[in-house]
Amino acid sequence: MRVLVIEDFEVLARTVGTGLRREGMAVDVVLDGVEALDRLAVNRYDVVILDRDLPGVHGDEVCRRIVAARSSSRVLMLTAASTVKQRVDGLGLGADDYLPKPFDFEELVARVRALARRPALCLPTVYELGDLTLDPARRVATRAGRRLELSPKEFGVLECLLAADGRPVSAEDLLERVWDEAADPFTTVVKTTIRRLRGKLGAPELIHTVREAGYRIGQP
Repeated sequence: MRVLVIEDFEVLARTVGTGLRREGMAVDVVLDGVEALDRLAVNRYDVVILDRDLPGVHGDEVCRRIVAARSSSRVLMLTAASTVKQRVDGLGLGADDYLPKPFDFEELVARVRALARRPALCLPTVYELGDLTLDPARRVATRAGRRLELSPKEFGVLECLLAADGRPVSAEDLLERVWDEAADPFTTVVKTTIRRLRGKLGAPELIHTVREAGYRIGQP
């Protein structure tokens, strides 16, 4: 999944970003409301972790604009405002969840994953294709009963391909969904990851290269 962290306390923002990347997520980090709106205008995020008291554009206004744009992004407000009224106000703006500071990082991860499982379209909890199974919540992929040792990027690419249900997924889409803004669009990182993934699946023919369309997973 791709996550946008909007937090003006840079140490906390970078720490949360690093921790979420270790959990296999693609994460962009911004420190004010103006830059947040710029990122939201050009990128699609599964979850937005939003500090309420932001410089530039207040977090409340950022939340309002996300909702007004009918974005599929889920909003998790992460803020020091912890009274019941403040939480109710935050949810009333259209936020999907609310976590007061200080917080437990494991709880943050659990809430982010829970929000990501509530997209506009209902997606299966576990993907299955023949003897291949992928469980996004548990971060486990198996083939023929054997657990596959996948890197976070390999897991993300496999999840995107399975979610497409046999339709081709372009390299650009994979780069957007699995990598963050630091990825160079002119590199061969997607092609390299696909090659490694084919090897770990033990069935190179399972992932097909579709000329001028990208990649798809399934039978010929």
